[in-house]
Amino acid sequence: MADPQPQFSELDFLKKRLTSTERLLAVKQQQIDSLLEITRAVNNNMPITALSRIYENILRAHLGVTRVALYIKEVGDTWLCITPADLPIEVTNYDVQVKFSLFTFTTPVAAIKDDVLKDFEFLIPVSHKKEPIGFALIGPFGNEQSDTKEEKLKFIQTITNVIVVANESEKLVKTQIDQLVMQKELKLAGAMQNMLVPSVLPNNDRIEAAAFYKPHKNIGGDYYDFIHISEHEIGFCISDISGKGIAAAILMANFQANMRILLTRKQSFQQFIDVLNTKMLEITKGEKFITLFVGTYNYETRLLSYVNAGHNPSILQMNGEIQLLEIGCTILGMFEALPYINHGEVTLAPNALLVNFTDGLSEAVNNDGKLYDIEGIVAFMENNKELSLNEFNTKLLDHVIAFMQDTDFDDDITLLTMRFK
Repeated sequence: MADPQPQFSELDFLKKRLTSTERLLAVKQQQIDSLLEITRAVNNNMPITALSRIYENILRAHLGVTRVALYIKEVGDTWLCITPADLPIEVTNYDVQVKFSLFTFTTPVAAIKDDVLKDFEFLIPVSHKKEPIGFALIGPFGNEQSDTKEEKLKFIQTITNVIVVANESEKLVKTQIDQLVMQKELKLAGAMQNMLVPSVLPNNDRIEAAAFYKPHKNIGGDYYDFIHISEHEIGFCISDISGKGIAAAILMANFQANMRILLTRKQSFQQFIDVLNTKMLEITKGEKFITLFVGTYNYETRLLSYVNAGHNPSILQMNGEIQLLEIGCTILGMFEALPYINHGEVTLAPNALLVNFTDGLSEAVNNDGKLYDIEGIVAFMENNKELSLNEFNTKLLDHVIAFMQDTDFDDDITLLTMRFK
């Protein structure tokens, strides 16, 4: 006689359905708790390494994932695998930028066709503004049947996005903070640089001076100065320091301090330049250099003495003639011993006009690639020598801008003009 078939009552069916529902609710509650744990960790600004450990634990312990690899995009477009430590080296160093860049949706790893990834089942990409910022390799899943694979994948996609986007947000915040700090430093350096150049230049019965300075960016490498040496003698200079930004501003401050101290000492121009070069070399270590035109003028003798250290020649207009002041030496701050140091001397006639400038002015270029050059400055001087020096500087800059047409200045511009009455 055949065994009787077991009879299931409606009550048994309801009990079984209730058990299944309770199990599903428990799974969903576990997922909610996991998501809450990650959210709290993100809100507490935990580092990405700590977030990755939470992420890995949730996938392994709660979802039955047997293998995990999470890749995040770092600053500079490099990629880093942050979970876990026991992955094979070929997985941690995998070229995700090249191999995964075409995948924008969760994809079976089999579609990638790479034996290195044979222990994984799915690739989950995360993007921001259509740019990949993270990838997760997961699987295979365990045999837990409390939830379908599709449901697990949806949840893993959610927490992967939370982790990777949190890391991207932290990068953006750090970048913004770095930019704010840099802007503040640049502002302070710019203020320091403005303090280095004289705010007032003389305009009396013996000499008239005017200057214009415009850095190409927030902080430039140009510098000019005007120094009272004694009752009868003044010093002045214009220079171009290689580089820009904070480093140039610091070098400029050191340069000014040394130059002002050395220029007031009773020594020859050769000694002055030699010591100044040594001081600059100690600071620059040969990695930066300074071009310099420096001069002194004696009111009583009307003697102008100068050294041109690799700088653009200052242009002297006197008695209807033009003279380029080129005598001097090579650039400062690169060589332990300068191969030669010469100095020039000129006795100035009344109303002699001297134009000192940096190459941002003379190397201004127009649409045809033609330089304004020294010839342009000389031609302007011949036609405008009677102007006050403030007017002279303004009109010269306007003239250069008109010459440039649609092009822009690509360097600092400094102009120091002097009239010896």
